[in-house]
Amino acid sequence: MAIIIKNNIFVLETKNTHYVIGTEKGAGIQNIHWGNKCRIEDYEIPEGYYFLYQQRMRDCFREEYSCFGGISYKESAVKANFADGCRELELGFEGYETEGNTLKLVLKDAHYPLEITLNYEIFDGLDIIKKSVTVTNNGSDEIVFEKLMSGEFNLPGNKPYRIKNALGNWGAEYGPVDTELTGGSLVFESRRGISGHNNTPGFVAYRSADEKTGEVFFANLAWSGSFAVEVSRDIRGITRAVLGMNSFDFEYALKGGESFTTPEIIFGRSEGFGEMSRQLNRYGIEHHLPKYFNNAPLPVLYNSWEATAFDVSTAAQSEIAKKAAEAGCELFVMDDGWFGQRKDDHAGLGDWYVNPEKFPNGLDELIENVNALGMDFGLWFEPEMVNPDSDLFREHPDWAYHYDTRTAHELRWQLVLNMTKPEVQEYIFGCLDELLTKHNIKYVKWDMNRSFSETGAENLEHPKMLWYLHTKAVYDIVDRLREKHPEIQFESCSSGGGRSDWGATKHFDMVWTSDNTDAIDRITIQKNYALTRPVKTMRAWVTDKNWYNREVPLEFKFNIAMRGALSLGGNLNKYSAEDMEICKKYVELYKKVRNTVQFGDLYRLLDYDRDEISADLYLNGEKTEGVLFIAAVNTRCVKEAETLYFDGLEKDRIYEFDLDGRHFEKSGAYLMSEGIPVDAKQQYYNRIIEIKAK
Repeated sequence: MAIIIKNNIFVLETKNTHYVIGTEKGAGIQNIHWGNKCRIEDYEIPEGYYFLYQQRMRDCFREEYSCFGGISYKESAVKANFADGCRELELGFEGYETEGNTLKLVLKDAHYPLEITLNYEIFDGLDIIKKSVTVTNNGSDEIVFEKLMSGEFNLPGNKPYRIKNALGNWGAEYGPVDTELTGGSLVFESRRGISGHNNTPGFVAYRSADEKTGEVFFANLAWSGSFAVEVSRDIRGITRAVLGMNSFDFEYALKGGESFTTPEIIFGRSEGFGEMSRQLNRYGIEHHLPKYFNNAPLPVLYNSWEATAFDVSTAAQSEIAKKAAEAGCELFVMDDGWFGQRKDDHAGLGDWYVNPEKFPNGLDELIENVNALGMDFGLWFEPEMVNPDSDLFREHPDWAYHYDTRTAHELRWQLVLNMTKPEVQEYIFGCLDELLTKHNIKYVKWDMNRSFSETGAENLEHPKMLWYLHTKAVYDIVDRLREKHPEIQFESCSSGGGRSDWGATKHFDMVWTSDNTDAIDRITIQKNYALTRPVKTMRAWVTDKNWYNREVPLEFKFNIAMRGALSLGGNLNKYSAEDMEICKKYVELYKKVRNTVQFGDLYRLLDYDRDEISADLYLNGEKTEGVLFIAAVNTRCVKEAETLYFDGLEKDRIYEFDLDGRHFEKSGAYLMSEGIPVDAKQQYYNRIIEIKAK
């Protein structure tokens, strides 16, 4: 891994690839190469410009960061308004800086005191690069940005690419979208104030690839607010992608002497989708997740929502906690209903004090009961929201986003707090800090259950800045709480997976993947989540909720939920003795294999949506231990026994395991090239197999 510089050509060398950019003094920066390593001396800045009618030279460039202005009609990455009314940029290369594994390329405007720095960082042992953009106002007049994206990509060659993203919804997050872009543009975005349940803030591009083979290019934006991913292919066959904060209703005002750095992008190139997922998982654990818990296995938690809903009390929670401890859970989380006058979701949000009627002896009585059972205690919050029926709103109605001449629209009987106000931020921080200081709380579930509307922020000189400032405030509050209470884990939740992006996982230890806990649906939801996100961050629950009134065996539910960070959420008070034994059995097994699941490499061997069987293999870094999950709902009678080809094993090692009454001792080479038969015709076929190297 190195940063190699030759005649204003900059080579970012990762484990297996080169990302090469170059420029000439006073010109823009071009992308020269993104792919396998080549001889350094072979790289050169493309010479000569060609012109088509009404298509001038900048539209022919593979620019690394396109600005609005001049004779160019492609989608730009940055657009700014200067104090004298000029709305164009003219950027030229000024110089560079390197330090360790980082590179900074500096661009300056030809007339105005605006400096734009492209920041890059590479990582040892990985094919991952991180980049962002820093804008600096070296003058005294304000510069207002209408668009300020985090990065631009030019995909190699001129043939069309297939673009992967998502088309999801609440309860159906990460639905796959796979589109061949032969011309025109694709836009994946959120305008909701959160990254949302619909599209994903990133892209995967390929031509002919599968789990194991083919060039795959990918980029993920680390941002939890409104975003845009704009992918286009022009008449010359150049496929470009621009990622960043959504320019819809957006602006950012940069005062004289100020600098601003955009959210970062994590990107790279791999051979096959499987290696992409493994690279991103390793990067997330080693370089991205909050450091206090990045190397610690996440606990098996129990959440009380399905068992008690809003009807919480010391007695009821203590009763279900005994069952959770019996099942082997390590963390007990009390969900909604413990605060203010919270009897249902119509009232109480914003009043973050313990309800004295439900907890007459305070919260510590319950926490002590939970701790005595050998479990830590966690609590649910929804800090960004307020119910109109709350003490907070009655005292501070101006603390919600609003316009004086408009009626605020409620969703779920709640409004969004104006997080751009310092007094609102201090109130939220103060409420949570007081509870975390006074009580032995080890886990915070931070929920966010509605999108923005009535986005009036009378406190801001530039009200459109709220789209950035709100998300930044969430990050800041969580970071302040983490600094003061480093022993507490934080979970990002937003009506399920509405805030499950790389920005969230930079500040939160994990995400709530989806409100849909149906085991069959979760096969697809979890597969698509783990495609571009760390497996460790994926909370996966075993609950009683069976969508579509189908009965799914408890053992099958564990098979699916154990492929991430296992959690329980069913009403254990109604479980039979047999059900409790099942829970204990699988929780105990998960604790044996969870380091491999949470920190190991994932190999997707069979795809449920394609093969009718789901088979995921997790291997530890040394490839000496693994766990194989196989599940099928109800394969058809014409389905022959499937040959299961392993992946990721050491060819010369001997691996042993048991499957369907047979003991196997085979070499890695045999298991990967010849495979073994899996006859999964029975309904809800369910196998979890521990694999050991001899």
